[in-house]
Amino acid sequence: MWKNKNVWILLTGEFIAGLGLWLGIIGNLEFMQEKVPSDFVKSIILAGGLLAGIAVGPWAGRITDQISKKTVMLASGFARTVSVIFMLIAIQTGSVWWMVIFLVFLQISAAFYFPALQAAIPLVVEEKDLLQLNGIHMNVSTLSRVLGTAVAGILLVILPLSMLYIGSLVAYFVLFAMTWFLNFDESDKNLGSSKGTAKRGGGFKDVFPIIKGLPIVLMTLVLTLVPLLFIGGFNLMVINISELQDSSSIKGLIYTAEGIGFMLGAFIVKQISQKRSPYTILFFFSFIIGISQLLLYFADVPVLTLVAFFVFGFAVGCFFPTAATIFQTRVPKEFHGRFFSFRNMLDRVIFQVVLLLTGFLLDAVGLQLMVVIFGILSLVMTAAFLAKFRQLRTEMHINEKVGT
Repeated sequence: MWKNKNVWILLTGEFIAGLGLWLGIIGNLEFMQEKVPSDFVKSIILAGGLLAGIAVGPWAGRITDQISKKTVMLASGFARTVSVIFMLIAIQTGSVWWMVIFLVFLQISAAFYFPALQAAIPLVVEEKDLLQLNGIHMNVSTLSRVLGTAVAGILLVILPLSMLYIGSLVAYFVLFAMTWFLNFDESDKNLGSSKGTAKRGGGFKDVFPIIKGLPIVLMTLVLTLVPLLFIGGFNLMVINISELQDSSSIKGLIYTAEGIGFMLGAFIVKQISQKRSPYTILFFFSFIIGISQLLLYFADVPVLTLVAFFVFGFAVGCFFPTAATIFQTRVPKEFHGRFFSFRNMLDRVIFQVVLLLTGFLLDAVGLQLMVVIFGILSLVMTAAFLAKFRQLRTEMHINEKVGT
């Protein structure tokens, strides 16, 4: 795997783009903290971009299955680079509306880029290396987040806000340039005549029977609700914890603690998978995510705050590579573009709902009561999904016995 040029291009590109992404995210938080006093209004602004990404989701999936995934990644990468210009205008004019336009363009480009990337990864390495590559890819992304947030915190002190976005612009351009050097087989033989299937198919309606016929895929899709309940309001919670503790430096420490936890989890998940089934990994760490949310009841204590985010990071570091590998190996390759676009769109819908709910609850009941509500909800959802999974597994065993 390590002799594969495409692997190095993907990992290096992810690291550089991740630096740019997190320079921009910290810049967004700083800009909104200055211009928007209400948490709920902040959540509406962030949700506006997500809504645009959701709207183009079905089209993005169809396009990804019909044409070269490299072409989709190049086009979306170019659009993402151009989008930064709108944020520079927002800073110059002080207008939140230009920021909304920036977020819309950014999320539309992401709606195309990430399904194409997820569909390309199984074409780059053999199936036996997928879990390892998914874990490493997510680790590289997390490392770039840790460094990006740290660098952004330093730059905010010594440079104007616009310089963060100049750095983001440069990073996105480098990713765009590196994508040109990707070279992998997208022939009909490799994809199982995917292009013909995609042209005949109408979009997501072709994916639903596939999901329904693969119980582990359906269960994994549903179970991703639990980490998204935490991730959806992540940035708003970080802002609130910073205000609760009256500390601007805690922002960087939180991202660092969560990032280190994630990298550790993604690093050891391959060893865990050799002893435990994917089902066990998903359900166990789903429970851990719920517990980490409850820990944030003590968000006024810096040490316990960092412990909570570290535990959460470790849990999702094990959860997401396992889920990604299940999707890449169980879903037929000819449906990858539409499936990953559907999953991306589903994540965005959930993310948007959680984001708005987080903003409302932060204004209505405060951070500490909100995390208790979310933590209990996560634990109840995980227990319900586990009970349903065991019921399905029992029914499958009975059907197998009847069939024999």
